[in-house]
Amino acid sequence: MKKSIVMSLLILSAVFLLAACGNSEKKTSETSNSVRSTESTKQTIETKKGTMSVKEKVDQTMEKMTLEEKVGQLFMARVPEQNQIADIQNFHLGGYLLFDRDMEGKGQAEVKQAIADYQANSKTPMFIGSDEEGGTVSRLSRNQIVSPAFESPQDLYKKNGWDGIKQEIDRKAQVFGELGIQLGMFPDADVSTDPESFIYDRTIGMDAAGTSHYVKLSVEEMKKQKIGSTIKHFPGYGNNRDSHVEIVTDDRPLDELRKNDFLPFEAGIKAGVDSIMVSHNIVNAIDADRPASISKPVHDLIRNELDFTGVIMTDDMDMAGLANFISQEEAGLQALQAGNDMILSSSYSTQIPYILDAIKKGEYSEEQLNHSVERLLMWKVELGLIK
Repeated sequence: MKKSIVMSLLILSAVFLLAACGNSEKKTSETSNSVRSTESTKQTIETKKGTMSVKEKVDQTMEKMTLEEKVGQLFMARVPEQNQIADIQNFHLGGYLLFDRDMEGKGQAEVKQAIADYQANSKTPMFIGSDEEGGTVSRLSRNQIVSPAFESPQDLYKKNGWDGIKQEIDRKAQVFGELGIQLGMFPDADVSTDPESFIYDRTIGMDAAGTSHYVKLSVEEMKKQKIGSTIKHFPGYGNNRDSHVEIVTDDRPLDELRKNDFLPFEAGIKAGVDSIMVSHNIVNAIDADRPASISKPVHDLIRNELDFTGVIMTDDMDMAGLANFISQEEAGLQALQAGNDMILSSSYSTQIPYILDAIKKGEYSEEQLNHSVERLLMWKVELGLIK
């Protein structure tokens, strides 16, 4: 009798033990499946995020933009002396271009903090640019934000050949990255061989072939270092006078421009340059009635003959070559009507309302506006400003 009771208890214990093990295995299996499912979902989300194309990021950004925000994106503004943050928010500016007054008497930490404040107060990340061709045109060097100073292309080439050019671009990339600058507004693609000419010191000082190589090498290295590249000043200054101080007329035949001055721009485009800056010179062979910056034939040539699909921007709108020709309000609108995507300006507070009014009147189409905004946002995605 006792044996029978013991045996029964042993059997019952074994049954309970087996049931418990089964439940435990089931729970372990369910937990494992749940973990795998969670990990799989996480990986899917990460994969989707990682494979979002540049176009999708741009479309996503544009969908959230008002008309006013889109127009603001077209302006690379000179940093105002007052209301820097308020103007970013009120005019939705696409970028700030730093000048001497934004660095004078400041240290690197102060400039870096100011740039960070601009970005923190902008709904859409801003381009931050500074003219850093080297030599006579370097805001950072002139104001001792960088030391030693960035040297001119000609001096770099004399010392270390083409390697010297590349090494200086690499150094600029480090400084820009530290400060928060994306656009160095170079290289200069003008073919100038006359040491007495206005633009000569800013160029490589070589013929069309040498200048083309300089531009190609610079653009490729800037792309590698993720610096936004801008070749300038289309259709090419040559040995002409200075449009900063006067209206300049270029009388050279179009064939001469094609065989000489266009070549470095074509080399830059083939190398994948991000943007082309257009001068304020009146080039009679293309458009005898208007400065290049507000000339549709000049911009049609860039798009249709040179097959450039990136950003086209004006030179500084305050330069006498344009400012003495037309009012700032009209110039801003005509620059966009001509085909520019971005305007370099300090008169944005009057130009933007003028452009918004022109859109309402049908003088500048929302379709053209959207094309320009798309190009600019695409550039911001490629530079890592829009994630």
